[in-house]
Amino acid sequence: MESLLLQEPHATIPGCLILTLNRGKQRNCLSLAMIAKITEAIDLAASDDSVRVIVMQGDGPAFCAGHDLKEMTGRRTDDDGGAEFYRETMQRCSEMMQKIVHCPKPVIAKVHGIATAAGCQLVASCDLAIAAESATFATPGVKLGLFCSTPMVAISRNLSRKHTMEMLLLGEPLAASRAAQIGLVNSVVPDSELDAAVDELATKLAGKPAYSVAVGIEGFYRQLDMNLDDAYSYVTQIMVQNMLVDEAKEGIGAFLEKRKPNWPK
Repeated sequence: MESLLLQEPHATIPGCLILTLNRGKQRNCLSLAMIAKITEAIDLAASDDSVRVIVMQGDGPAFCAGHDLKEMTGRRTDDDGGAEFYRETMQRCSEMMQKIVHCPKPVIAKVHGIATAAGCQLVASCDLAIAAESATFATPGVKLGLFCSTPMVAISRNLSRKHTMEMLLLGEPLAASRAAQIGLVNSVVPDSELDAAVDELATKLAGKPAYSVAVGIEGFYRQLDMNLDDAYSYVTQIMVQNMLVDEAKEGIGAFLEKRKPNWPK
């Protein structure tokens, strides 16, 4: 049986882990089993010191088409009409998205083809995203009578309210250029340059000091939910703690001595 998720170190970038959604024929839709595999992989990478950056990509013609609607529809014959299965699926998916957000390693979405519904949510949950010019993004649930409420959480934390509502209420596909314009992805490149663009970004991130990156990721997401006073109080403590670790000593010392830093392992 083919693996739902391929996990492999990048061939030429030390510290870069590639996670490939491996249901290309199904447009990499998120079955419950696929969600479990992604969650497990993120957990393992989070605690693996050899991993410095994660790239998430899709096999076949798409990045991710969202939830597996065939799987979900098939559970309507359950005694409860599928309610318990739907509850578990949405809960597990929400947990997976949060694992990505809270992962201490930067996660890059490498997007080609479509990223729709929970697939668009997956892009929004990653720290960074680079898209091919031909990629499209949508939250089309409203057209199916199933409003994209869980994708809304991640997307609304990336976009302005009106851009988020535009996506959710219309359900229309957005071109990659528009997705970049409103902040859903960082940049858009020609399809033929997607691999190189993501590799360049991953190389830069893999060379950053691991502790400082982990502290920064956690601090960024936590302070977003705080009021201004609490946010400054919280990040002040982080800065003090960060200043005392060996990475900061080496980095600042290297800057003052006009040399490249030799980051502690």
